[in-house]
Amino acid sequence: MLRLLLISCVVGFVLPALAAEPATAPQAAQKRPLVIGHRGASGYLPEHTIESYALAIEQGADYIEADLVATRDGYLVARHENNIADTTDVARRFPDRKTTKVINGKSVEGWFTEDFTLDELSTVRAVERVPFRSQTYNGRFVIPTIANILVLRATKARETGRTIGVYIEVKNPAYFRSINRPLEEPLVSILKAWALDRPGSPIFLESFDADSVKRFSALTTLPNILLLEAAGPFTTDAGLKAVASYAKGIGPAKTMIVPVNAAGQAGTPTDLVTRAHRAGLLVHPYTFRPEAQFLPASYGGSAAREYCQFAGLGVDGLFTDTPDLALKAFGESCPMTR
Repeated sequence: MLRLLLISCVVGFVLPALAAEPATAPQAAQKRPLVIGHRGASGYLPEHTIESYALAIEQGADYIEADLVATRDGYLVARHENNIADTTDVARRFPDRKTTKVINGKSVEGWFTEDFTLDELSTVRAVERVPFRSQTYNGRFVIPTIANILVLRATKARETGRTIGVYIEVKNPAYFRSINRPLEEPLVSILKAWALDRPGSPIFLESFDADSVKRFSALTTLPNILLLEAAGPFTTDAGLKAVASYAKGIGPAKTMIVPVNAAGQAGTPTDLVTRAHRAGLLVHPYTFRPEAQFLPASYGGSAAREYCQFAGLGVDGLFTDTPDLALKAFGESCPMTR
């Protein structure tokens, strides 16, 4: 862990100064929702790779989303889960490391980042997780660390003159804390080293774990988001008010805003956005994807119609695998964003 922090400090104090970027968060003055590149531009390239993040930035995303897990030697690396069986070629490279663990009360079989050093993981390559997306780039891209991502952010901000944000989720934080690999404190320390732990920094912190979000609230003034999978105690008026005491906003599944039935038909929108705003919370739903397997049938194959409906409902931002399509919709198709 110490090695991680020292390296991040040395690199981090140099690059932010070179970036010469504004201190305010992206898209602050615009009416359209923030466009958050979900795991980068993961609709086109394997998720959580520098190449995917760079493409999302090239497409104009306001933020790139990085999910973080820990290695055995304490580095924070970008993977959607600590089980990397489905997103890398680890099974081929380390066949003897397969194991079974209990994570969040469930038995999980696979290969886990906390069993590998960063040097070992540097030999592993990313693969496309979604079978009906292009497999062309399998085996070509490495697993990045948070330091790699912050280097990319600073470099691209300097090159483009844009403020580029990073939206950071800690994955399975309770599990990692249980094995003495906490995620929140090291992450905040790294952000401090990069001079990003300050008002107006283009950083969001997020988690499905309310305790983790509360921990962030105690560690930093950076805005934090409680992710939600379904309606429940957090989405009552009293629950939203309680969330607002430690979080800046919520990140609900998009079906919590526009329900979808078994036939793929979008139903009547709920009042979640209105009630969350009344409680003083931002609303950043997930995940917008254009393929027929993900896009409700009632949109007639038009991802733009879905983007426009959610913009019309007043969401403050959204997570999308295809930032270019979201920005095109907001620029050409949605009257409320032009």
